[in-house]
Amino acid sequence: MTDTLTRNADSDVRSPGDHGARDPAGRHFDVDRWQQRLDELRHAHHVPGANLAVLLDGQVYELASGLLHRGTGVAVTPDSVFLSGSIAKVYTATLIMRLADEGKLDLHAPVVDVLPEFATPDPEATRTITIRHLLSHTGGVTNDFNFDGGRGDDCLARYVSAAQKVALDCPPGTAISYGGLGYIVLGRVVEKITGRTWDQALKDLLFDPLGLEHSMTLPEEALRFRVAMSHLGESGSYPDPAPSWDLMPRSVGPAGRVIVSAGDMARFARMHLDGGLAPDGTRVLSADAVAAMRHREVDVPDKWTVSADGWGLGWTLYDWDGKTGYGHDGAAIGQYAYLRVVPHANLALVLMTNGGAARLLYADLFRDLLAELADVTMPTPFAPAPVPPPIDLTPLLGTYRREGVIVTVSRDDDGAPHMRYEFVDDMADLSPPLEMTLEPVTETVFAASGAGPSFSEDYMPVVFSTLTNGTQVCYVGMRATPKVA
Repeated sequence: MTDTLTRNADSDVRSPGDHGARDPAGRHFDVDRWQQRLDELRHAHHVPGANLAVLLDGQVYELASGLLHRGTGVAVTPDSVFLSGSIAKVYTATLIMRLADEGKLDLHAPVVDVLPEFATPDPEATRTITIRHLLSHTGGVTNDFNFDGGRGDDCLARYVSAAQKVALDCPPGTAISYGGLGYIVLGRVVEKITGRTWDQALKDLLFDPLGLEHSMTLPEEALRFRVAMSHLGESGSYPDPAPSWDLMPRSVGPAGRVIVSAGDMARFARMHLDGGLAPDGTRVLSADAVAAMRHREVDVPDKWTVSADGWGLGWTLYDWDGKTGYGHDGAAIGQYAYLRVVPHANLALVLMTNGGAARLLYADLFRDLLAELADVTMPTPFAPAPVPPPIDLTPLLGTYRREGVIVTVSRDDDGAPHMRYEFVDDMADLSPPLEMTLEPVTETVFAASGAGPSFSEDYMPVVFSTLTNGTQVCYVGMRATPKVA
């Protein structure tokens, strides 16, 4: 079953009989053609339901396809809401930048100056980690610490207190390591400065000024709308509804839970494209803050997991053969979201999905859209080298550990490289261990097969690196996991 209604930024409804519009630059967005392409690719990759929003020169087009829930048969509509996972970090970063604009926060200040209760097991690191470090994932804090702070308004305060015992992935300022913990700390910083919960601050300072009526943070708010159910299952067929819609506690909201329609996310991106202005001319961010968020703070050793070339203050940064853009990916228990913004083309693309081979749908659909609307060529899919390079695996063998995850690199019975990726501690119930074969790309970059097509197009990148202090780390999913044995 497919719902093919679309609506533009002014909320007028377009049916399949409407053929799109020509923007001021002369580009034509053919609604019917892209609806057909979305339907075809969604079915080919066994994605139960998807929403696509295209922002082109200020105009938002919203396309819907498939089912919100395979058990009930409820169709996706343009105003359906999905879990956006880690794209929530960009919303939190935008909040932080707004407070900095207002002179209430110094990005260079140590976090403890604003939040005295913030701490790590390393006292020196605690004193040196800044707001800017956390925004750019260079503070060394870890990602997979999903402490449940409860449902109360003190959940972030309880999380920050519990996080004091969590070891760093690496010393602050030495490398990038994707750190959701840092964004929850930033959410608590927002609360400390505004005197409001992070949820309320997001409504008051972003959702309301931008007129985002299909954006929220709490499940009880989402139930007012048509909500996408999560689906889980093996590749090659449509997945089944998951046992739970979302397992994430309220306390991880600033890093992982904004519930949103694709169209509303495109409208949020429009504010960034418009230099910080809301549609009615209200200034939400200064032009300087918008530019600072896109400025490259750090390069990344893993350029494939989320197609990143670098990281700004919240944004993932892309370089497509000299044509730059920014965005973010998100995942939340079977739901996957993708946001790409291309300034030179005045374009933003948003894809929300609820299961199946979502990464393959994203890759095929965005490759076509970016080529036609922005003259951008996406990189070829990550894969092993055609001719495997000679490698010495011995220095890479061993156990790597960070909070929530153990990575074991070994040889299989045939002597080939093998990796076991296991969730432990508070993450233990998220997934069974992943057993993956490693195929060399370079001496330190490997393509892992066996993770499933929702995690990567065909192969998951595994990158080995040595930090400036001599620590060996294994990057999986942009997280730096230190070698411990």
